[in-house]
Amino acid sequence: MTSHLAQAQTAFAAYNQQATDAYQRKHYAESGKLYDQAFADRKGLPTATHYYNAACSWALAGNKDKAFRYLDQATAAGWDNVPHLKQDADLGALRTDKRWQPMVAKLEATRAQAEAKYNLPLKQELEAIYATDQAIRLKIDSVEKKLGMQAAQSQALLDEMDAVDERNTARVTAIIDQYGWPGQSMVGRLGSTAAFLVIQHARPSVQRKYLPIMREAAAKGELAKSSLALLEDRILVEQGKPQLYGSQLRSNAATGKYELEPIEDEARVDERRAAVGLGPLREYVKHFGLTYTPPVTAPKR
Repeated sequence: MTSHLAQAQTAFAAYNQQATDAYQRKHYAESGKLYDQAFADRKGLPTATHYYNAACSWALAGNKDKAFRYLDQATAAGWDNVPHLKQDADLGALRTDKRWQPMVAKLEATRAQAEAKYNLPLKQELEAIYATDQAIRLKIDSVEKKLGMQAAQSQALLDEMDAVDERNTARVTAIIDQYGWPGQSMVGRLGSTAAFLVIQHARPSVQRKYLPIMREAAAKGELAKSSLALLEDRILVEQGKPQLYGSQLRSNAATGKYELEPIEDEARVDERRAAVGLGPLREYVKHFGLTYTPPVTAPKR
């Protein structure tokens, strides 16, 4: 990787994270401007989701022109979640605009053209698997917040999650063995995400077995590099090795607080994260209530 590309990736990831943070603070115009900066002269880095999120920020900020412009770019980049777009409250101000219906029609036509090449039965099956994978985890999160993880109900749900994961793993590994990696061109983004999540939640032996095929899929653009990075880290930590991207945390038994698992070459972790589309580590760990200070590198002699 050239230093110029590394710098562009790092800057893009930082701007994108700042835009997300501004959106969450409801500073929508600020968020939109940060997305503008993130996308400037950085071709190949923004994804359909980045463009869609920028459209949401500008719609909420009252700039319909920029919102529609980014929705067009999201469509061109492969955005295909038509139902979400139609009900997304962030885009409410756009629905009375004369440009709304033509934009939706264009998106639906683009999606139909893509779906003509999909394995639709497999896509639908994987999307159903995604729903079961997420439903049990949302239920556990809700109970944990109310009762804590030591409650009997929480333990019962964890047992249920293990059973769900085992069933999903059996089916998804059978799909991979038959078809190869079910990538975006075969089953769409959500279907491919479902396959990733199931392997991510599987036993370590299953993760290791399918890691090579997932690396190939990421190299071909059939699996998000950010997703692969999470799996790489999880496997390394399970093997007792330092992680590469800082995605894995553990609970400190003494303090009860989260802390990062050890990181290989920690001084360059944000460079590696940016290369796969992940934001700065300091922003990531905020979600776990942590403040991260990057290590100070010793000056070269």
